Amino acid sequence: MTPKNYDTLNSFTKDELIDLIGIYSKNWLAMDGVWFQSVERKFGMDEAMFHDAEAWKRFTVIEARRIKEFLGLPEQAGLEGLARALPLRFYGNLNRDEIILEGGTLTYRVLECRVQAARQRKQMPLHPCRPVGLIEYAGFAKTIDSRITCECLSCYPEIRDNACTCSWLFRLDE
Repeated sequence: MTPKNYDTLNSFTKDELIDLIGIYSKNWLAMDGVWFQSVERKFGMDEAMFHDAEAWKRFTVIEARRIKEFLGLPEQAGLEGLARALPLRFYGNLNRDEIILEGGTLTYRVLECRVQAARQRKQMPLHPCRPVGLIEYAGFAKTIDSRITCECLSCYPEIRDNACTCSWLFRLDE
């Protein structure tokens, strides 16, 4: 079935569509932050983090499956498949990041994070994203290839690398 707005989207140039993807990504991230901050204001950080974790348990798998299908990745796509999939995540074009694939590992580092930058601008405490990040990144990676494990190298509130916002190490368990 062709989407209702196919004619509208088809009328845009490639550059306009790329800009629109950026707008969609920012809108998604804004919605993620708006609901989180609403729960955080009313019930506190612990309750907001609980609901954030519950949402990411499901969303990260949905997102990974769709990207995996879009890329035509095999069931066991390995670290190379993960390296192809990570930049296509909904916020992949919003944060400045890097992927280092070497020696049987993949390191994903977020060098500049829009979420943490926004919270700092608003003079809010940093988002304690490590617990949810473990759910998010491990779940995404396992959906790309069930043999992939994920370890947090550095993420607030446990910063071990001041050169980035967070850092994640992925290995292939054979």
